[in-house]
Amino acid sequence: MKKTVLVTGATAGIGAAIANRFAEEGCRVIITGRRKERLDDMVARLEHEHKTDTFALAFDIRNHKEVENAIDNLPDEWKRIDILVNNAGLAAGLDPIHEADLADWEQMIDTNVKGLLYISRKIMPQMTGRKQGHIINIGSTAGKETYPRGNVYCATKYAVDSLSKAMRTDLLPYGIKVTQVRPGLVETEFSLVRFKGDEEKASKVYEGYQPLRPEDIAEVTYYVTTLPEHVVVNDIEVTPTAQANSFVKYF
Repeated sequence: MKKTVLVTGATAGIGAAIANRFAEEGCRVIITGRRKERLDDMVARLEHEHKTDTFALAFDIRNHKEVENAIDNLPDEWKRIDILVNNAGLAAGLDPIHEADLADWEQMIDTNVKGLLYISRKIMPQMTGRKQGHIINIGSTAGKETYPRGNVYCATKYAVDSLSKAMRTDLLPYGIKVTQVRPGLVETEFSLVRFKGDEEKASKVYEGYQPLRPEDIAEVTYYVTTLPEHVVVNDIEVTPTAQANSFVKYF
């Protein structure tokens, strides 16, 4: 039976690359995000290029009722989810903590932490009922080391690290695998979103070295799902060669 993979935040960047990688392998893919037009375009492309079944769910992961409604109303043939990839997340602003915008904090906490919890809470019971499944949380190097002005963004990724450990512990009796993938600097829309559309600021983040590509993280994410049933990668950090940790890079 082909596995069904649900990827949150799949309209661009790492999420889109992960969805594409699983589709390449013939998996059935559910892609989620807020931008319906992008989702529809992705469904058409994935089905055309990889000849695999794809289903789109357009909703705001920060809204608990929207999450519940989307999952509850999946067609019967899509209800069994074998692999959940919690990718949806963002950074907003890069201000010192005493000057930061509260709206930025709320956006990051609601997306990176609460959104991850909302979707996981809907999917985990079906996995425990089958005693089978794999949850992959996309964390960050920022979830291990706090960098200057990273404050609340880093805190949300520390939360993802802690929640990954909590899932691994609580779901252990059910045989559910839980993997955290922690990317370093990846060239995506991440910095453009953080700097609220300022392309000049965003482009400088990736100057002078070769950052990771979304496809690099997609490859690692797919790999951890290919191991034997008795083997699980609990936590994996991936950086470009030029990066040592969340705030040290050399070029």
